[in-house]
Amino acid sequence: MSGIGILGFGAYTPSRVMTNEDWSQYVDTSDEWITSRTGIKTRRIAAAEETTVDLAEQAALAALADAGVATEEIDELIVATDTPEVYMPDTAAFLQHRLGLREVPAYDLGGSGCAGFVLALDLARSRALSENATVLVVGVEMLSRLMDWSDRNTCVLFGDGAGAAVIGARAGAAEILACVAGTDGSQTGILQRETGGTKKPFSKELAESGEFLKIDFNGRSVFKEAVRRMTASAVAVLEKAGHQLSEVDLVIPHQANLRIIQAVTKSLGLQPETVFSNVEKLGNTGSASVPLALVDARECGSLHSGDLVLMTAFGAGFHWASALIRF
Repeated sequence: MSGIGILGFGAYTPSRVMTNEDWSQYVDTSDEWITSRTGIKTRRIAAAEETTVDLAEQAALAALADAGVATEEIDELIVATDTPEVYMPDTAAFLQHRLGLREVPAYDLGGSGCAGFVLALDLARSRALSENATVLVVGVEMLSRLMDWSDRNTCVLFGDGAGAAVIGARAGAAEILACVAGTDGSQTGILQRETGGTKKPFSKELAESGEFLKIDFNGRSVFKEAVRRMTASAVAVLEKAGHQLSEVDLVIPHQANLRIIQAVTKSLGLQPETVFSNVEKLGNTGSASVPLALVDARECGSLHSGDLVLMTAFGAGFHWASALIRF
C-alpha cells in the first residue's frame, strides 16, 4: 500500500481578522477570559458576500498549483464540511462546477466535525490506490455563519477557512504511510447541532427563538474524549506503519483549543516543540484545521523534506482519525 501521497496542498482564510476584544461587543467576555481557556487570540471571519464554495475554491486552486496538477487530471473530489453551501445538493457539486472539473465523482463528507479532513484523506488514499485516481480533498468551514453569536461558550472558539490537498501516486510525493479512524456513536450528545434534521425539523418557532443556531457542547466531556481518542489513534497509526513515536519529527493535531493540544502533548510524552499549533491566530476552523496547520507549518519552516509527520483529529460523532506521512 505504498506510493500514495500528498502531491500538493493549499489554504485560504478570509481577510477579516476578529480579535478577542472584538467579541466583547457581542458577548460578556474579554481577551483574558478567552485566552486563558482556549489559547485563541484571533480568528478569521468570512465577508458577507463569501460562501463556503468561495473559500473552498481558493484553497483548491492553491493545492492544484502547488501539486502542478491541472483540473482535467482530477478523477474525484471530496469535500469535508459541516457548513455546506446549501442543504441539498452537496457542496462538492458546486465546487466541481466552479473549478471546471470533468464530470467526476464529487461528494461531501459531512457530519464528522473536525475530523473530516483526515477522514477524507484516508478515503482519498484508498481511492487512489484502488482506482489509480488523483483525488482532490478539501476541508472547509464557515462556522461564523451558522453559530449563535450570543453564546460566549461556543462563538469565540470558531473561525472560517479552507485547506486542500491533492492525493495520488507520484515519485517524490509526501507518502501517506498509514491511516486509522474510528467512531463512538454513544457520544453523539456531547457535541451536536440537533435542529434541522428529521428528528427536530426547522420551524418558524425555532427560527424566532434562535434555537436553530444552538450547538450542544459539553466542554468537559469533549475535552476528555478528544485527548483520549487522539492519543490512542496516534499510537495506533504509528503501530500500523511500524514506526515509533520517537521517530516523529512533527505532530499536527486538530486545532480545537490550546488546552487540548497541550493535554495530548503530555499524554503522548512529546516535547512541546514537536507539536505544531496555530490555534492562537485562527481558532477552531473545523475540517479546515489540519490542512491549514499543515500549510502554516511549511510556511514558517517547521516542515522539512524527509520529516515524519503525524496528523491527528477528532470531531462530533464522536469521530477520530490519524494519519502518518513521510514528507
